[in-house]
Amino acid sequence: MTKEATATVTKDPPAPPAHPKKYRILVADDHSIVRRGVRALIESQPGLEVCAEAANGAEAMHQVAKQRPDLVVLDLTMPEKNGLEVTRLIREQSPNTDVLILTMHFSEEVAREVLRCGARGYLLKSDADVELLTAVRHIQHHKPFFTGKLATTMAESFVRDTGGRSDNSNNNQAPLSARELEVVQLLASGKSNKEAAAMIGVSTRTVESHRNHIMRKMDFASFSDLIRFAIRNNLIQP
Repeated sequence: MTKEATATVTKDPPAPPAHPKKYRILVADDHSIVRRGVRALIESQPGLEVCAEAANGAEAMHQVAKQRPDLVVLDLTMPEKNGLEVTRLIREQSPNTDVLILTMHFSEEVAREVLRCGARGYLLKSDADVELLTAVRHIQHHKPFFTGKLATTMAESFVRDTGGRSDNSNNNQAPLSARELEVVQLLASGKSNKEAAAMIGVSTRTVESHRNHIMRKMDFASFSDLIRFAIRNNLIQP
């Protein structure tokens, strides 16, 4: 019998099971204490990790481009770029990244608009300690999530809303677009037409046109009406 025939055949040991891929999350909020709290909640769960943080909208977009996270937990009112603009840019530039809006204010008008911009969820910060992880898991499995105050109204009225606001029987005003809401936020927070134009990358004349159109569309008699609208809908702090 040959040496080759009598040789013992050995097999390599089985490879250890691969670690499952973690669900990677970017936390974007201009308050560091909020970022730390959100990070702690997320990283308390197996399979979830915070891959990066951002303190403003421009930094959020930089981190999205760099990290390509699965989810961005995004504050609505941040410096440089607000949550509406960031949501729209994320959906354009990183379509595999989902967005969960995390805000301290309830506004059905703004919630509708961020959902139109492509966000998959809307959660109040006051509910985050109880509902944040549930919201993340919903979105991880490609399901929308609305904070408790929105769950019923958004399920019923947002689905019916095809753009004409037929469900809004008490208000003849047409809804503002995402760009118009940005202009309202900037102007109501004290920015001049020129400053607002520079911040959103359009001409001063375009901002003036948006402002005039907003005033007509919302039937505002004065700029004070615009400011009150912004405060009422939590676009700025009173």
